[in-house]
Amino acid sequence: MNQLIAQKRTTKARTQARYRVRFVAEPEDFAAAQALRGRVFRGGASDVDGFDDLCRHMVIERVEDGLVVGTFRVMSLASGGEIARSYSAQSYGLEALAAYPAPMLELGRFCIAPEVQDPDVLRSAWGALARIVDDEGVRFLFGCSSFRGTDATPYRDAFALLRARYLAPVIWAPTVKARDVVRLGCEVPDRGRALKVMPPLLRSYLTMGGWVSDHAVVDHTLDTLHVFTGLEIASIPEARARSIRAAGQ
Repeated sequence: MNQLIAQKRTTKARTQARYRVRFVAEPEDFAAAQALRGRVFRGGASDVDGFDDLCRHMVIERVEDGLVVGTFRVMSLASGGEIARSYSAQSYGLEALAAYPAPMLELGRFCIAPEVQDPDVLRSAWGALARIVDDEGVRFLFGCSSFRGTDATPYRDAFALLRARYLAPVIWAPTVKARDVVRLGCEVPDRGRALKVMPPLLRSYLTMGGWVSDHAVVDHTLDTLHVFTGLEIASIPEARARSIRAAGQ
C-alpha cells in the first residue's frame, strides 16, 4: 500500500447524481475502504489481504458529506498470460484464459454500505470502470461475484438460471480448483425468485453479456459463495456502453 500511496494515482472526481468515484490517494481513504469491506465481508473487522498492495483502490463517496458508501479494487493485466497472479486464480482454474491476447482488468472486493439502497451508487461505479477500460484499452473484465452466506439453498433458482443461460463459453471456461464448491443446479429456475436474490453487480454483468463459471466456490473466510464472472467488453450492447460512459462523465 505504501507504494500505491507514494505514486498517488489519482483521477478527476467523477460525479453522477449524488456520488463521486475516485482512486484512493491517502491512507485515510484506504482505511475507510478497508473498514467498509470489513463491515460487508468480515462482520466488522477491517478487511486486509495480500492482494491489496497489488491493486489500485477506488472509493465511492456521497457528495454532500464525503461519506464513503462503496469501494472496490482493480488489478490490470497486460494479457491472459498474467492471469495466474490474479485474486480469482486462487479459487478457479483459469488456464483457458491464459491464452487471452488483450489487456484485462480484475474487479475485486466490490461492496456498498448495507444501509445504502441507491442504484446510483452502482451506476457511478460502472461509470468509473468505463473510464479505466477506455483509458487502458481493456478488452476483458472479470472477478468473483459474491452471494452472502455459504448455504446455497436460498440461491437454488439463481444458480439454476445461471446454468441455464449464462455459462462461460467453452473456450474460456474456468475449471474447478477450490476444494469446496457447489455445482450450479440443473432444475428449471423460477426467474423471479432467481433475480430477487441475484447480487446487483452480477445482474449488471449479465445484462451486458457477461457469463459465469459452472460452479460456485464456498468461501468460509468471507462467508460468501462466489462465481467467477467474465465480460468481454466487445459484447456490451452499444446503447448500454453509451449509458455507462455517460455515468462516468
